[in-house]
Formats: sequence, C-alpha cells, structure tokens
Amino acid sequence: MSYELMKFTMKHPGDVSELEEQLESGQIKAAHIKAIIAQTEGDNYARGYSTLAFQVLLSKYLSKTHDAIFEEIPMMMIGKTGGYMSPHYTVFLRNDHHLSDSRAGSKRWVFGVASSRTLLPEEIGTCVQVDLAAEAVRDAIRDAGITDLGDVHCVEIKCPWGEGGVRSKASSALGSAVALGEVDREKITDEAINGDHRLYTVKTSVSAGGEQTAIRVIVMGNRDGADSSLVIASGMMEDGFDLRGLYRVFASLDMAVDPLLSPKEQGRIRQIFVNAGADALPHIRGQRHTIHTDALSMHAGVVAKSVAHAVVASVVNDAAILCSAGSEHQGPRGANLIAVIAEARGDEE
Repeated sequence: MSYELMKFTMKHPGDVSELEEQLESGQIKAAHIKAIIAQTEGDNYARGYSTLAFQVLLSKYLSKTHDAIFEEIPMMMIGKTGGYMSPHYTVFLRNDHHLSDSRAGSKRWVFGVASSRTLLPEEIGTCVQVDLAAEAVRDAIRDAGITDLGDVHCVEIKCPWGEGGVRSKASSALGSAVALGEVDREKITDEAINGDHRLYTVKTSVSAGGEQTAIRVIVMGNRDGADSSLVIASGMMEDGFDLRGLYRVFASLDMAVDPLLSPKEQGRIRQIFVNAGADALPHIRGQRHTIHTDALSMHAGVVAKSVAHAVVASVVNDAAILCSAGSEHQGPRGANLIAVIAEARGDEE
C-alpha cells in the first residue's frame, strides 16, 4: 500500500527492536517512514532517549546523520504513561514512488507531514508561533493531498517547550485551528493565547518538548481514491463520561458498540488517538474532583489522560492506544478529542 500505519510495543523507552526486525527482514523500507509517534514512559530524558534510539536505528538504514534524521522525520515522543497505558510507537509509512489514486469514489486514510522553521525563544507562545503553526499545518495538508478541510480528522503537533509548555501548546493549537478554518485569525491576540477558551480546535492534539526547536506536524484525513486500506473518523467526548460521543465516532465507521466492540470490529482498528482535557476543570457534571488538589496534582495531565485512556481502551480491548493531555485550546474545556483509524469495511476480510 502507498499509505500504511503500523504499531509496535516497547519494553523500555529505548526499545525499537520490533521496528528493527521489520527493517532487517525488508517488510518495511526505511525510506517509507515519514513520521513516528510514541507513547513512552518517563520524563523529557526518557523521551530524548527514545528519540535517539529511533535516530540511531534509521541512520543505519538511510545512511544519514542523526541530526538529519531528526530534521526530516517528525518524531513525537509522548511521555509519562499512567494507569494501564501501554508504551508503544506508531509508524507512518508512505511510498512516494507509488502514489496512485486506485480506489476512485472511495475516500481512504492519508497523512502528510511538515515542520516550521526554528523558533526563536522570544517567539514561543506568541502570535508568531500561531502563524508558524498555521503555515506548517497547511503544508502538511498539501503534503497529504487533501483539498477539502472537512476531510481532515486529526492533527498531531509536537512543539518547543516554552513557559512550561502551556503557551507553546496553546499557540500551536490555535494556529492549527486557523489552518483548519475553525478559528478566525483576527480573534487571536497574545492575550487570547491560553486566555480566551472560546477559541479552540476539535481536531488537534498538541504536545511540547524540550527536544523540539520547531513545530512538527502530522495531518491525517481521508482522500478520494487514495491507495490505502484504512479510513479515519473523528469526534469528541464532551467530558470523560461521555460514552455516547465516543460511540458516535465508531458509528461513523459502521461499527456497533453494544456495550463493547465485537472482537471482529476490534480487529479492524489500527490505532486510536485521544486528547484528554479532564484537567481543564475542577469538576465533572457538577461534582468536584481532586485532579488539581490531591497528592498527584503535579501530575494532573497524567491523571487526566490515564482516565480517558481507560475509558476508550476498555471499549476496544487495547491498552496500546495513544493518549495525550492538553486543554490549551484543544476542544472545549474538559472534553476528549477522539480519532479512530481502522480497516475500511470489506478490506479487513
């Protein structure tokens, strides 16, 4: 296939052995790897170790320096796993020499990648970053060949760490919202960044890391005739208890949940991307919670995403789904954003 997505488990933050086996056997061509997202345990040091492990591995097969690998291939390491979150990584594959629209009349999953220029320290968390993020998202949409913004279902962004990462994440989310037509650029000021929560995207998840100096973007959507066996759907849980919102995403892929997905339907799912926003509010459905006040308050994001992960993973019977935490203009406050990639109906046979 010209577009493919593969998921591998990790025994520790530097474990890239399953990908190495695929490269060694020729099942995967290193040149087809366009992006990697990993759910790794630990802090920024562990994330950096994971990144380096991928750099070292791919450098061997692509005959490029570690720095060149890092610049060319977006590698988004999402650290700090909580609860039942299982460390793993997702590899985005595309054969640029065999891209063809072979399924005319059927929209299938595609992706595109892009990166901004390096940000200056004083630009992080400002409207400059908003505009750079918007430009990078537009570039990734073009790279995916998507012409209708309605066909974009998920944007994953990794950006530089600035002011604790909060304003950097907020600026990138707003930039993506501008590129997707969700927010009018004229409404965004420096004061609105992480200040006006009426402005948000419902299709973008943002993480920040000290290893990043630029804004790295992966855009996923469906495109008519794309050479892919997969489709993607997206939606939102209004809060962590909103199972109906989750079920609507599965329904859009013709999957029935009663009360779980059947083993056959679970087998169709290739990956799920969740952005958890539970830590944005001190309550849920009028009842107080203690994410911000109890002993684990310094890990509010980890608690939020572990709760969201448990809810979604229990429905699909898979602990290796990717869950990030971000309430900075990523959906209405308290909401979970959901994107599901699955085998198209009929292709899983």
